[in-house]
Amino acid sequence: MIRLPLLDHWPAERFPDPAEALREPSGLLAFGGDLSPERLRAAYAQGIFPWFNEGEPILWWSPDPRCVFRTAKLCRPNRSLRRLLARCSWQVTVDRDFVGVMHACAAPRDGQHGTWISPEMIDAYATLHTRGHAHSVEVWRGASMVGGIYGVMSGRLFSGESMFSRESGGSKVALLALARLLHEWGCPLLDAQVANPHLLSLGAEEMPRADYLAALRSLAAQPLDPALWAGVAPMDARHGPESTWHQDEDH
Repeated sequence: MIRLPLLDHWPAERFPDPAEALREPSGLLAFGGDLSPERLRAAYAQGIFPWFNEGEPILWWSPDPRCVFRTAKLCRPNRSLRRLLARCSWQVTVDRDFVGVMHACAAPRDGQHGTWISPEMIDAYATLHTRGHAHSVEVWRGASMVGGIYGVMSGRLFSGESMFSRESGGSKVALLALARLLHEWGCPLLDAQVANPHLLSLGAEEMPRADYLAALRSLAAQPLDPALWAGVAPMDARHGPESTWHQDEDH
């Protein structure tokens, strides 16, 4: 029998120690509570995130190991992505349509039934976005959004929640653009939460939870100027600063 702490009557900022999370299913830590901005911000700052299907209680996770991207590595496109960038006429924006990105991430995908990005989740993260704590990157072909990614900022660490593509490569370009911005702003890690073959093929790596939490404590204590997000102008996906869009070894 699984026994988990019920958060319904816990203060919003309080969570169990992630070291108490279950080994199977990996990282399951607690249930209940709510998706208030205060609780969500506290969760991410402690290496915890909600993940549950519609109709289930809110489940809180802190998996071990943790899946992360190192932004310095991720912001250098490999050969196949450089080819895509060279021939596309896409534009990249930041925070132009946060809710639209969430809805696109929630859309049904091949081989999946339903989505964990419920209307309740969309409302909760949209509130975080309006308060300057959640952000999105969008990729456009004309007026059509062809890819995007969204997540939550904790100091100088970005926790990616989900990404989508409506055209091949759309999510990769969004991820690349996000990594470039984070790297320029002194944010070395992009949290991807739980590893899967696709993330690993893009260059993600697994990090012991204890190491991730130590890095998070340091990075979350270093505030990032919110004006940086507001100051990002639309970018041509084909071009970027030489320091980050340069030729790289294929892998």
